[in-house]
Amino acid sequence: MTTDKVSAKKVPSALTIGIARGGLEIRQFLRQRESVVFTLAFPIMLLGIFGSVFTNELTDGVTFSQYFVAGMIASGLVNTGFQQLAIMIPVERDFGTLKRLRGTPMPAASYFIGKVIVVFVTMVAQVFLLLIAGIAFFGVNLPTDPAKWLTFTWLIFLGSAASTSLGIAFSVIPKSGRGASAVVSPVVIILQFFSGVFFVFTDLPGWMQQVAAIFPLKWMTQGMRSVFLPDSFAAREVAGNWETGRTFVIILAWFIAGMAISIRTFKWDQQK
Repeated sequence: MTTDKVSAKKVPSALTIGIARGGLEIRQFLRQRESVVFTLAFPIMLLGIFGSVFTNELTDGVTFSQYFVAGMIASGLVNTGFQQLAIMIPVERDFGTLKRLRGTPMPAASYFIGKVIVVFVTMVAQVFLLLIAGIAFFGVNLPTDPAKWLTFTWLIFLGSAASTSLGIAFSVIPKSGRGASAVVSPVVIILQFFSGVFFVFTDLPGWMQQVAAIFPLKWMTQGMRSVFLPDSFAAREVAGNWETGRTFVIILAWFIAGMAISIRTFKWDQQK
């Protein structure tokens, strides 16, 4: 008498599916050549424009280009994560992409992980090219202190995660993919001006500084300044220091809030 042995296949975890989804997201992004070129080249173009116009030193040894690179890296976290996802997810929803994904075993958490991965990889490539351009053409100096590189690393990781979670959460606001850019882009542009991306933060009006302090971009920008600017420049910050610990806590809080909202409000189907 024979006995049939049935071996049950192990169901992949949400993390495993999410990593696989992240690889697919990266391949899909690379196929969109116009999007790839714009995403990677736009920060370099802005550095070229502002670096050519503002050639003065803010303080001894700190050029505007050095200051601007810190702001552009932080801004890139928001552009690559929050802005792109808040625009692209409604488009995917309109085209039925999310509805088809809903019919697969992939949970929403895996979809979120995939988005985090593509945002992180894109951000690393963007930062790498921006720093090369800054060093080659505008005399940007890289930090030499290992502690600053440690701060830079967790800012990229945590900033990418927070920006991604907030982009997914905000993606329920646009009613359709066609109107998503008109809803999302003004929010990002205003935050960039308020958060010290284009101008020295402490030169802005006090009410702008107070509004900016509510949102994570201000803290990402300040964190990047602590990496790329000398410690003496911390005296020009609002608190007179870099507030590194507070920066970590606030960005982490925004990441947690974004994930909580995303899990609660994310929709696979087109909104009615």
